[in-house]
Amino acid sequence: MKNKKISLYIDGASRGNPGPAGVGVLVLDETGKKIKEFCKYIGRTTNNVAEYNALIYGLDEALILRADEVVVNVDSELVAKQLNGEYRVKDENIKIFFEKALHILKSFKSFEVKHIDRSENKEADKLANKAINLAGLDS
Repeated sequence: MKNKKISLYIDGASRGNPGPAGVGVLVLDETGKKIKEFCKYIGRTTNNVAEYNALIYGLDEALILRADEVVVNVDSELVAKQLNGEYRVKDENIKIFFEKALHILKSFKSFEVKHIDRSENKEADKLANKAINLAGLDS
């Protein structure tokens, strides 16, 4: 398949901020059909770190699927505005994840990062929370 376009819906969750955290990723093809979904417990961290982890896991998945174009849908205004160059990245811990994400994004022919409302990201949110639940850690 040529010029494969992938849409990612990503979310990170942290209970306690910092607290037990998980990521949720939903991968859709160009027709909107679900290709894959996954959730992963990532340990104890902040919500912003969880959001960036979800982004990196999603982008890795797009690379594995050999996508040419990626549309990232994220309900974190911070992540979206940092990646779109509207906000500077001041936090040194976040800067590491930001730079890695940007590096991966540049490997695609094109990419778009969209800030979406939480109501449009319920499935990824459910997956992120499922990861924490599966780990048996609530706060």
